[in-house]
Amino acid sequence: MSEDDKKTKKIIQPKVLEDDKEAGAVRRIVLFVSFSIILLAAIIAGGGYVYIKTALNPVSPNSKEQKIIEIPAGTTITGIASILESKGIVKDARVFTYYVKLKNESAFMAGSYELSPSMSVSTIINHLKAGRVNPVVTITIPEGTQLKEIAQIIAKAINKPESDVFNQLNDKTYVSTLVAKYPEVLTNDIFNSKIMYPLEGYLFPATYPFYKSNLTVDEIVTVMLDKTNKVLAAYRDQIKQKQLTTHQLITMASLIEEEASVKADRNKISSVFYNRLQKGMPLQTDPTVLYAQGKHKERVLYQDLEVNSPYNTYKNVGLPPGPISNAGKVSIEAALYPAQTDYYYFLATADGSVIFSKTLAEHNREKAKYISSEK
Repeated sequence: MSEDDKKTKKIIQPKVLEDDKEAGAVRRIVLFVSFSIILLAAIIAGGGYVYIKTALNPVSPNSKEQKIIEIPAGTTITGIASILESKGIVKDARVFTYYVKLKNESAFMAGSYELSPSMSVSTIINHLKAGRVNPVVTITIPEGTQLKEIAQIIAKAINKPESDVFNQLNDKTYVSTLVAKYPEVLTNDIFNSKIMYPLEGYLFPATYPFYKSNLTVDEIVTVMLDKTNKVLAAYRDQIKQKQLTTHQLITMASLIEEEASVKADRNKISSVFYNRLQKGMPLQTDPTVLYAQGKHKERVLYQDLEVNSPYNTYKNVGLPPGPISNAGKVSIEAALYPAQTDYYYFLATADGSVIFSKTLAEHNREKAKYISSEK
């Protein structure tokens, strides 16, 4: 080997050794990173499996609670899953959705379901496919019903003394909790000292199905006020435009409800009331006199008109202190959208028709034709 070759070898050999060391280090790093990635993937996969398995377990296996879950028509699987998660029936809406799709489950039906946090996912799915459950109790509140009558209906439905139900509906402490819960519906107007019953007119007339036994008065009232709130929410802007309070609207609607027998007449009756209010005339509506007396009569006599009560609209100008019954949606709309008329008087005849008049003389002529002088 020449001297030049020896010199070259001395130069190259350290570099080769250095390169071998670097290559070994790189291999170790690659192996370490690869192992870490594999380990991490395994951990993620294992954790994901555990999470999914846990998410498919009942929310609370030992729970005896039953919840009524409403599934509106047209709700997607994702929407149903979201409702179930928000109500505490399933743990994770996404996992429930993926599970349903993986199992190719479908044909879920809209309706009300009594579900429990103790149910398995498969049990929940079976319930959703079965359809609407039958209510345990159904309570029907007709339009124009007064609070005393509502108390009777509730008491009969839940097998409790009528006096207990009525007393709770008028208990100021209890009603105050409702005011706090429904501030856009119930205001301090209902605590006016002249008002006979604070919740009068606010329990919306409808048919209410309940899917559990041992109902409380509060559970029933809450559902009714939910309905009232939902109905009135659609008219918030119109109420402001009309410069009415909710209490004034409900009061006016109750007068229309008590006076009208035919839908077509309600907007005209509403116009009469508003026309009289604008002129500063008393409303002179008979149902307020009967309400003041706590009576139901076919006919109001002249002596009835003398009752001393803030509800007597023959003696007092303006709206009565509060509603005299619960008004339906049609009467609420009539109170918001009165017909444009010049009428100041109306007269209900024996056959149920209503005659409207512009002047007192005209009204008296019609009254002489259709009403005997006994009033």
